[in-house]
Amino acid sequence: MQLQFLGATGTVTGSKYLLRHEGATLLVDCGLFQGYKQLRLRNWDPPPVSPASIDAIVLTHAHIDHSGFLPRLARLGFRGKVYCSEATFDLCSVLLPDSGHLQEEEADFANRHGFSKHKPALPLYTREDAERCLRLFAPQPFVKTWSPVPGLSTRLSPSGHMLGSAFVTVDNGHRSVLFSGDIGRPESLVLRPPVQVPGADVVVVESTYGDRRHEPVDVLEQLGEVINRTTARGGTVLIPSFAVGRAQALLYGLHLLMQRGVIHHLPVYLDSPMAIDATKIYHAHRDEHRLTPEQCHAMCHVATMVNKPDDSKALSARQGPMVIISASGMATGGRVVHHIKAFGPDHRNTILFAGYQAGGTRGAAMLGGAASVRIHGADVPIRAEVTALPNLSSHADADEILAWMRGFDRPPAQVYVTHGEPAAADAMRSRIEHELGWPACVPEHLQTVDL
Repeated sequence: MQLQFLGATGTVTGSKYLLRHEGATLLVDCGLFQGYKQLRLRNWDPPPVSPASIDAIVLTHAHIDHSGFLPRLARLGFRGKVYCSEATFDLCSVLLPDSGHLQEEEADFANRHGFSKHKPALPLYTREDAERCLRLFAPQPFVKTWSPVPGLSTRLSPSGHMLGSAFVTVDNGHRSVLFSGDIGRPESLVLRPPVQVPGADVVVVESTYGDRRHEPVDVLEQLGEVINRTTARGGTVLIPSFAVGRAQALLYGLHLLMQRGVIHHLPVYLDSPMAIDATKIYHAHRDEHRLTPEQCHAMCHVATMVNKPDDSKALSARQGPMVIISASGMATGGRVVHHIKAFGPDHRNTILFAGYQAGGTRGAAMLGGAASVRIHGADVPIRAEVTALPNLSSHADADEILAWMRGFDRPPAQVYVTHGEPAAADAMRSRIEHELGWPACVPEHLQTVDL
């Protein structure tokens, strides 16, 4: 087998790993690059391998940095099957068309307001492209072993990062490769913990928080403090949130805070059609999360669901106190950027980030203290309080990643550390080598290795 790293090297986005075996080609993950412009431009470059030459794809989960390039790849000629868990397919059925729709909207907005350098601005792919690529999906149950391409068997095991997320094990009968995808946390507010897998000869492991530990604090207490502090000055709490996983954890957390009397009952709005649809999917996959039917119902009814664009525009014109949860989680696009334009300049408000912010995103800039951010061709002043809830992340921290790896039945022959900023990936590599005694390295973009 040969393994080539087509993404998630030197960055947390663009996950793509190409396996070649006896003439067959299997791609594990097919994500969009996000963040810095030089990374985003890779989405527009011709793929480093012909899409038509790829026989099949296996997805670890539905987040756009792991699945969001699929419509583009299919548009460019990929015609194979896309394998994933059943919940991942349900979520991709929501996320991918919405991603295409957002790109069409942003291109249209840029053309109408004339701030794009491209004449005309075009979407990377359309909603129609995304809906067409969904016909290629072939969902698989967890634990079952199947063969996506001749000579390779594959198995999915729950990774606890989001509904449907999976560790992917690929075996050719002589050599096995384990792809961690994104590893969840043992004590998630909503999701069940990652399962322990036996390991493999070669491991490709994520390192999003490879140089950090999550603080031992009560994240609900932190959330309550931010809301009470902001509402006391008459402000709005705007939470840029990933539509799947983070939005639902926030909704359930707000329900608990109101139920316990930690915060007053106040208006809460979920302004993301994608998050609204994803929330409904939690009812269909109750075996993958901790919530009872009653708790799931409460999570889905703590907020007013904002579907229509006109209602979203009206929300930007409202005054606090209130809580708005809106995508995208790194403020790279979607409705939340319109809300940042409306609420960011007012010191009474708070912009609360509830997840990892990749370098080059507006979220990273604001958390870094930027006095303004550029939105739709204009500089928007940020006078609102900007803070974060890092402990709400659905990514395992460095200690939790190592604890999961210590549970392997046998040490791997090689570990490749990916899906992290350079400092985080190298810190994880160092800890694997020194604490576990296993050979580990951080691969380069487009590097190919023989397994």
